[in-house]
Amino acid sequence: MTDQTTHAVAYTPEDLPTARSFFQPHRIVMMLVFAAFVICVAVFMRWDWLPRYLPRLGWGILVSLVMLFSTSILGFLLAVPIGLAQVTGPWFFKLPAKVFCTVVRGTPLLLQLWLLYYGLGSLFPQFPAIRQSFLWPYLREAWPYGVAALTISFAAYEGEVMRGAFAGVPAGELEAAKAYGMSRWTMFRRIWLPRAIHRALPTLNGEAVLQLKSTPLVATITVVDVYAVISKVRQETFLTYEPLLLLALIYMCLTGILVVAFRTFENRIPTRGA
Repeated sequence: MTDQTTHAVAYTPEDLPTARSFFQPHRIVMMLVFAAFVICVAVFMRWDWLPRYLPRLGWGILVSLVMLFSTSILGFLLAVPIGLAQVTGPWFFKLPAKVFCTVVRGTPLLLQLWLLYYGLGSLFPQFPAIRQSFLWPYLREAWPYGVAALTISFAAYEGEVMRGAFAGVPAGELEAAKAYGMSRWTMFRRIWLPRAIHRALPTLNGEAVLQLKSTPLVATITVVDVYAVISKVRQETFLTYEPLLLLALIYMCLTGILVVAFRTFENRIPTRGA
């Protein structure tokens, strides 16, 4: 290696980025512009309605979070066997899993939601056995169809992600587990599934954020989430910009919390050999 090459790859501590490098002129200007925008919004817009609607907004945020976490967890539990079936399953498992992912990912989520609620939901009352069963108090509500639609959508998208994650686990690790004498279930539980989840974490972060942004669609079937509350505020106060800006701020805060939580979880996992 020549002196010129050595000089090109040699770095001193002064060359490394520091915390002060964040406060660059263009970033300071952007922060000042954003601060001025926030001050103008707070001073020149009407916010006298906010205390009256705070309880409803709190309930709406809670409903949105419940929809997000319940559908994400259920969807991920479905995505694992869907992805696994596409990698290792026989054709009668692999083909339905692939068709499911293709159809769900190829159609709008709003269409799926309306087909479940206005289509399937309108058929249930025609069957006396269903109306007399213990399920009827739930099936006549709107939220089960919202949960089902969001769960199916998340399972389809994350199923493709898990397919790639399972296929991307190095075969040598699985062969080493077999040589060690592990059973298939032990190998799957201790090596294959954790390594696949580790590889899928960054994409799972993005899918969770997209799932949060999809939850307002349940307001179209009368589920009262935070978007439905903001829509009610607009109807009652005849205001447009203030409620929508507040809604944008709420979703930005929730998205930031999700991203930070996933980043923290990723940083706690060792990355050697990933």
